[in-house]
Amino acid sequence: MARRALEWQSKLVLLLVLPFVGADVVLETRFWSMQEPRVVAWTWGASVLLGLVTWILRAATPAAAATGAAITAALMFSTAPDPYDPRHTAVVPVLAVSLLAFAATRTGRARKEKLGTAEKRRGRSAAQVAANLGMAALASGEAAKLWLFGTRWFTHGLEPLFAATVAALAEAAADTVSSEIGQVFGGRPRMITSFQSVGPGRDGAVSVAGTVAGIGAGFSIAALGTIALRAGARFFWLSSAGALFGLFFDSLLGATIEQSGRLNNDGVNFLSTTSAAAVTLVLMTAVR
Repeated sequence: MARRALEWQSKLVLLLVLPFVGADVVLETRFWSMQEPRVVAWTWGASVLLGLVTWILRAATPAAAATGAAITAALMFSTAPDPYDPRHTAVVPVLAVSLLAFAATRTGRARKEKLGTAEKRRGRSAAQVAANLGMAALASGEAAKLWLFGTRWFTHGLEPLFAATVAALAEAAADTVSSEIGQVFGGRPRMITSFQSVGPGRDGAVSVAGTVAGIGAGFSIAALGTIALRAGARFFWLSSAGALFGLFFDSLLGATIEQSGRLNNDGVNFLSTTSAAAVTLVLMTAVR
């Protein structure tokens, strides 16, 4: 009953993400069709292929696969380099996040089913995909760029937005991997607020194994994003710092607001990726 009462939060996440992503994809498709059609071909080809694969592998529902494809397309368009090379767009970290999430959710599935924490066999929902990947698309989308152009941060170029995007993706990977691996190899985790020992899968609980795995996943995505977008060491370290902040903020939200029944998991994930992007954006403009 409690989960159903909070379903409006999942719908709100979709409402916050899909209109902006949809508008970006339509506008960018129109623009690139007139400027350089191969950008459209690569973007839609890679995005649709990724969506189909996740659906065929039952890692996502049809609606979730379509949502993921749209978000991937938005990210590829927004990070398209000049001269164009699809290998130097956000598709690289997005693909890595998908692979890590797929591997982590299927690790120790029998144990997770006994605990009652295993992901549904039909895969993730559209709201779950939007909650995990939506902020990354929003951070580098047209609305964010227009906002940046109107601030003093414009002197930094688009790098702060791209770093925020990578941080959001890295946090999503870190959160998924830490949770899934912790349930299998973490033993009895402890609440992040009280350090009280609790059962695996409890909201806000952390374990050494899960945390280490999550940090490793976050740093890996940050590294791949840095390489793909041809950025430097500062970009890597600050996007990693943002992702790390988001990872622990996720656990804190889980132990407090989610535990009290006022926030559902989609809300927690969206706020956590948002915090990672926000912290990275601030660090990119404050740390020289």
